[in-house]
Amino acid sequence: MSQPAATTSGPDSGLVLSSARGRWVLLATVLGSAIASIDATVVGIALPAIGRDFHASLGALQWVVTGYTLTLAGLLLMAGALGDKYGRKKVFVIGVGWFAVASLLCGVAPSVGFLIGARALQGVGAALLTPGSLAILEAVFRPEDRGKAIGAWSGFSGVGTAVGPFLGGWLVAAASWRWIFAINLPIAVVVIAVTLRHVPESRDPAATGPVDLAGGALVTLGLIGLTYGLIQGPGGHWSDPLVLGALLSGLLLLAVFVWWERRTPSPMLPLNLFASGQFTSANVVTFVVYGGIGGALFLLPIQLQEVSGYTALASGTALLPVTAITLALSQRSGALAAKIGPRLQMSVGPVLVGAGLGLFTLITESGNYVTEVLPGVVVFGFGLAVTVAPLTSTVLAAVPAEHAGMASAVNNDVARAAALIAVALLPAAGGLTGDAYQHKDVFSAGFHTASLIAGGLCVAGGLLAAVTIRNPSRARATEVAAARHGPLLACALDAPSRG
Repeated sequence: MSQPAATTSGPDSGLVLSSARGRWVLLATVLGSAIASIDATVVGIALPAIGRDFHASLGALQWVVTGYTLTLAGLLLMAGALGDKYGRKKVFVIGVGWFAVASLLCGVAPSVGFLIGARALQGVGAALLTPGSLAILEAVFRPEDRGKAIGAWSGFSGVGTAVGPFLGGWLVAAASWRWIFAINLPIAVVVIAVTLRHVPESRDPAATGPVDLAGGALVTLGLIGLTYGLIQGPGGHWSDPLVLGALLSGLLLLAVFVWWERRTPSPMLPLNLFASGQFTSANVVTFVVYGGIGGALFLLPIQLQEVSGYTALASGTALLPVTAITLALSQRSGALAAKIGPRLQMSVGPVLVGAGLGLFTLITESGNYVTEVLPGVVVFGFGLAVTVAPLTSTVLAAVPAEHAGMASAVNNDVARAAALIAVALLPAAGGLTGDAYQHKDVFSAGFHTASLIAGGLCVAGGLLAAVTIRNPSRARATEVAAARHGPLLACALDAPSRG
């Protein structure tokens, strides 16, 4: 989520949601965010088919996921700043077009290496368009319609999140994994046409400083080095000079990034936000919990398809109860947190999430959905519904209201970075390297170990929240919940696919 501006150069009074132009703006932002969120969910479903087509190793499949997340996580905050300075509509359109071209390259990829490169380009496009979709709504609608617009955006985004895995599984089964990327092209054309015709331009007049390009480059290159070392190191390669060099350079670049953000007058990441202990604690909990979630959900579709014999379509629909549960309960969870404070839910919710991931150890070669898959899915879904809204509202309540947009963007980026590192590290922690996914017994044993590790991380996140999170004043919690209900629901819906 991008940082909303206090004032904009858009319409003086703002758009009315019920007007024809207001509905067109909502359509453009919903479809624009949908192509990125759907893509994030369907690629995981397609990984086994991609691996078979290219005879790819597990490490290569990790890169298919992490190549996208690397550029998205590294450039997301900088992209929000570009939109504030140069125009949110302009950057949004560029992002959608970039994403479409990269999707075409993914669809025609002749090798897994080419696909990984195209996925990294996709991540750049996603970074450009993702902050813009919500920032446009906050900037161009009149104040009394802003909450309704964001709520509608959240609801329709939930439908997209629910449809994504089903659509991806159907396309893989009926045609080819390449079609999961081709489906983005006509949607992107519609989004660009509607945006150019109907969406007003808006900027932040206060965004007068230079965009922190150096910070974006440092954090992205640092994450690339760290991720490369974590993926390539397992299997006895930790002493390889290239692996060691990548790890050390990645850590060094990330350290330089922190130094640079302290020094530059217009930082991509305002480190003064972390002066709030509540904000820092909530983001540490986010990192631990979403690391466990992202790593486990990377491995789950492979376990279901390669070990349990699920089709891509069945694998894609396996997690639908999670979406249904979060849709049904997230609003109530946020309201409860506003009444009693977030500490209890942030402590109990991650434990439930961890228990759900631990129950994935029930999944064996037989793969019975009711007895082996559904118990973990349901407990995981309930845990997610309990956790996400209070977690996000805690982040927002921990900073002054004028910094809420940046705080939300930072928290979103922390979650993506956590999933990125977990996808790189968790398979090896479970003993999964090389072509392990092609051997049922080996992969299943490693998946069970990885699920327990991921579940343990989430439980640790809950315990950490119990020790470090405080309940803010009821007035502040109610104010935040009222102002940001729509984004909270969107975060809940996006949680399974943040990696």
